[in-house]
Amino acid sequence: MVISVIIGCEIAFWVFVLAGLACRYLLRRKRLGAVLLACTPVVDLVLLAATAIDLHQGGEASFVHGLAAIYIGVSIAFGSRMIRWADVRFAHRFAGGPPPAPKVKTGKEHARNERTGWLLHLLAWFIGCALLYGIILWINDENRTASLLSVIQKWSIILAIDFLISFSYTMWPRKPKNADKKEHSH
Repeated sequence: MVISVIIGCEIAFWVFVLAGLACRYLLRRKRLGAVLLACTPVVDLVLLAATAIDLHQGGEASFVHGLAAIYIGVSIAFGSRMIRWADVRFAHRFAGGPPPAPKVKTGKEHARNERTGWLLHLLAWFIGCALLYGIILWINDENRTASLLSVIQKWSIILAIDFLISFSYTMWPRKPKNADKKEHSH
């Protein structure tokens, strides 16, 4: 049941985003658009409620329940960034807004963006792990929640790897491709 709710929540998130942007730019109903965009956190509450109900009814906590916590953490940490990303593109396509700035792929700004992305990942991890530990304490049965502890451990390893990759650009920033050609031509 929970996997269906996760998929439904992901779809609902983007439906609210697209409906909000369509109201804002196509229908010129900025207030309605803002209300629809503000509804995106409701999706997280629905997922949290579905997960809690499933576990309360005796379901054994599984990777899917862990995935629900990951989804909620990522949605809270990255949600506004994802909405801004979509907003800029929607405004450009349908409302004559400026084109989206190209993604910086080199130099100090790229390194800063990678560090910021990791910090958002850390926030998502913190939120998701808080939810997972809360579920573990609430269920209070190691046999039923062992997989949730496994999710925390695996996500922690992924977070550490992401840290190494993201912060490596601070130590060794990417150089523009044509900079390598200039160095080799001398």
